[in-house]
Amino acid sequence: MRMLELLLACVLLPGAASTQQARPGDISSIEGIMQAYYEVVSGPAGERADVERDRSLHHPEAWIAIAGVDADGRPTLRTMTLDGYHGDNAPRTEGFWEWETSRTTQRSGNMVQVWSHYSSARTEGGEPYATGVNNLTLWFDGERWWVMSWMFDRSAG
Repeated sequence: MRMLELLLACVLLPGAASTQQARPGDISSIEGIMQAYYEVVSGPAGERADVERDRSLHHPEAWIAIAGVDADGRPTLRTMTLDGYHGDNAPRTEGFWEWETSRTTQRSGNMVQVWSHYSSARTEGGEPYATGVNNLTLWFDGERWWVMSWMFDRSAG
């Protein structure tokens, strides 16, 4: 029966099926999903991001947007699916750890908007080389939390 469910998920939700069940602690609270959001992309050189766990956090129709500026200083925006963001998920060429430093949350019903300030370092607990803000939309479906979208501005300092 599990194989049939997975096959149906692949057919009905192309590119979004995950073979990993979501960890209950990751999806039972805003705190849990935010912690998992940063954990899945963090790790040492030579390892890959935990894409299966990341898929278990994101709604099958979630989208990602990365804002920035082009060589002439004009605003740019790239939107993609989670699979597009991870691409071939090659092993990291250098360590990457990202963690939340502060958060502003606004809730209306089962929808939550999160402004999540972060720092990034090349070693776990290391000196940050970058800081920024991720903007996430979360949704509670009555049973679990989902990441519906997230965006950051590469040009913001």
